[in-house]
Amino acid sequence: MAVTQIADVVVPTEFTAFLVENVATKAALVQSGLMARNAAIDAQLKAGADSFSVPFWRDLSDDAADLANDNPASIATPRKLGSGKQLIRKAFLHAGWSAMNLASELSGSNALTRIQERVDAYWTRELQRRLIASLNGILADNAANDGGDMIIDISGAAGTAANFSAGAVIDAAATLGDSLRDLTTIGLHSSVYKAALKSDLIQTVPASQGGFIQTFRGLAILIDDELPLAAGVYTSVLFGAGAFGFGVSQPRVSAGTEIESVPGAGNGGGQQILHSRVNLAVHPAGFQWREASVAGESPSVAELAMAANWDRVAGSRKHVQISALKHKLP
Repeated sequence: MAVTQIADVVVPTEFTAFLVENVATKAALVQSGLMARNAAIDAQLKAGADSFSVPFWRDLSDDAADLANDNPASIATPRKLGSGKQLIRKAFLHAGWSAMNLASELSGSNALTRIQERVDAYWTRELQRRLIASLNGILADNAANDGGDMIIDISGAAGTAANFSAGAVIDAAATLGDSLRDLTTIGLHSSVYKAALKSDLIQTVPASQGGFIQTFRGLAILIDDELPLAAGVYTSVLFGAGAFGFGVSQPRVSAGTEIESVPGAGNGGGQQILHSRVNLAVHPAGFQWREASVAGESPSVAELAMAANWDRVAGSRKHVQISALKHKLP
């Protein structure tokens, strides 16, 4: 019986290009507008070094305008435009999957279709894991170094005052002052989403192409169980469009996709291993990476979540379109 093997159907360069494009477009976080693919990050991922700086212009200061007069000796003093930079850390990642030739032969299934479906889905989840870890890191940094001005914590309040509610979400959004209407998306743990749904806080409308769209007071909803949960305290997060930038590419030197054959495995039946490599960077706008604690060549998910590895460089709280609400369930 003829059988299609991985090495017969995977063209490495084409497969890697397909994978990178899918990861960059299919993630719910990207589709929501929360994450914006950044061409500068993409380009730097293919360059040398493990990190790179991206300069940015600060906003004009809100100093009062000069009062004009008719004195020719009174010369106005021009103001300067400030700048800053964000240090962005790369991650050089690998994952591999193996299959015994005999198992594939007996199954008779289309190996390529299954691989394409699952490998890009894996890297999409990894992208999301790294975003949530980075979010945890910048919130920890904010609590430790910026007075927690991005966080509303009602979890210690008495009774129902500690619970998730529409009013509490408004308070969290209001940490952005007059920029609160820039927020577009709310991230909820599935347990919080369920409680909000039962409390009729979720609006459901039919989608034009079938299915339905759900919003929370006009905000798009992302459901992710990787959002922080500790000792019954949940963290729900509000985001503005493009709150995170990201880039993804195949490696510059190593093959993005490589097939390894082990003929002697399975007592000669053979084994095939698919190696997948991706260079990836996820970065919250307004912050820089500090490299305070990284054990390996790339930051782990746990290291991304450490406060010591992040520092806010945005000139104003309003320039970081992220707000967090710590609460309990209704």
